[in-house]
Amino acid sequence: CVVECGVWKGGMAAGLADVLGPARDYYLFDSFEGLPPAREIDGEAALRWQADKQAPGYHNNCAASLEEVLATLSQSRATKIIPVKGWFQDTVPNFSLASPIALLRLDGDWYDSTMVCLSSFFPKMAQGGKVIIDDYYAWDGCGRAVHDYLSQHNLAERIEVMPPGVAYFTKRESASSS
Repeated sequence: CVVECGVWKGGMAAGLADVLGPARDYYLFDSFEGLPPAREIDGEAALRWQADKQAPGYHNNCAASLEEVLATLSQSRATKIIPVKGWFQDTVPNFSLASPIALLRLDGDWYDSTMVCLSSFFPKMAQGGKVIIDDYYAWDGCGRAVHDYLSQHNLAERIEVMPPGVAYFTKRESASSS
């Protein structure tokens, strides 16, 4: 299956479905209310960004409705869309998936969001599965959460970069799923 944590308007999920095909389950986790408050661990830039509600890149704190997302996805090849509405800490930890995760896309921006998604979903990934971390280079908290998770679980996955600065890593064949 494909799991996306942080969907915004659904464009990336639609693109993934067009590339990966309709046979997969697409789980879309989002509050559909925007981002939770940034904390100090997320970095000064994150705190400034979230405080400047008039900035052109603010996008209403990245809020988009479930209806907007479903409208976007209706134009894609996705046929098995499972939206999961709520904050990650409330929806992700005990969520049961029908199959192992082939692709996990993290776009939760902040430390806590990234950490809860990695902690809950990385153990459920297929060997050789990919983790895409959208905000690894954008926000301090996101990058810190990735390193903390890998370190806490003694994992040696190599973080790679693809243009335009999106990080990813592959669950190694010998990686522990703890």
